[in-house]
Amino acid sequence: MIDFAKKIKEYREINLITQTELAKILGVGTVSISRWESGKHKPTMAMKRKLKDLFVKSGMKVGE
Repeated sequence: MIDFAKKIKEYREINLITQTELAKILGVGTVSISRWESGKHKPTMAMKRKLKDLFVKSGMKVGE
């Protein structure tokens, strides 16, 4: 199982982008990124797939 809060932060740190920049890439609001990264909310299933694709394309290991 992917820890999306941890992976989102890791992705941003590796790629040196802000929450605002990631929000634009994904087509969501900055508040969504902040909530996902803090673990207050979880992305939808469709957004989880989009995030996973983004992680894989950047060379990050995902899943087990």
